[in-house]
Amino acid sequence: MRLAVRAGLSILAVLCLTGGNLAATPDWYTREIQYAEDGREMVDLELVLAVDVSSSIDEVEARRQREGHVAALADPEVISAIQSGGYGRIAVMYLEWADADFQRVVAPWTVIETEDDARAFAATLATAPFISGRRTAIGGAIDNSISLIADNRYDGVRRVIDLSGDGPQNAGPSLSAARSRAEAEMITINGLPIDNARQHPFRPSVSIDVATYFENEVIAGPGAFISPTNEHHDFVDALKRKLIIEIANLDPLRFTRNG
Repeated sequence: MRLAVRAGLSILAVLCLTGGNLAATPDWYTREIQYAEDGREMVDLELVLAVDVSSSIDEVEARRQREGHVAALADPEVISAIQSGGYGRIAVMYLEWADADFQRVVAPWTVIETEDDARAFAATLATAPFISGRRTAIGGAIDNSISLIADNRYDGVRRVIDLSGDGPQNAGPSLSAARSRAEAEMITINGLPIDNARQHPFRPSVSIDVATYFENEVIAGPGAFISPTNEHHDFVDALKRKLIIEIANLDPLRFTRNG
């Protein structure tokens, strides 16, 4: 059975369940960079933030997703989670995707270790123009994310594709095959299904439950889970919960709907 993070769980509760290991670390504190045998920088996590910008997502919604990721990554609790890791640093990049041939890196691979790092990453997101695609090629987004992880200069203890979206695949390469490729590479795919009820002239009618679809058809790999959210009310909190679980390598089973 796949896992879904309980929507009502507070950030404080998540932190308490870690046993107090996420105590704040001074922003000036950094650790010596360590390298793998092939010369890649060691990090606790390689994280691709893969964000849907297909025709069902307008510019207001896309910017809300960017702003939500910025707020979550720069949150002191998330920074504390990063600094609690063995290397005290993660590598993150921001990908906007739609059609199979619309895969746009908005913010390239960046090491986040301190709040200053997070703010620099945020500035890149804030200044990037918005460009939307048409169709929803989730399999294409996963395949591209796998390549981006393989080609970077980091060696992460864990590797995660964080995929958000508000609808099912309707174009592009096989989603099932892409999931299998990620699993073969020991890459976890987590999901942020967005309950998006706002009217949009180009939003097709979707008769499925997006959270259930993501749970059954999208997420994959070790410890995979979804964190359903509403784009208006709890988006940042859902992102923070999800990031803390991913970054601190917590057991998602402790945060499932059924407890």
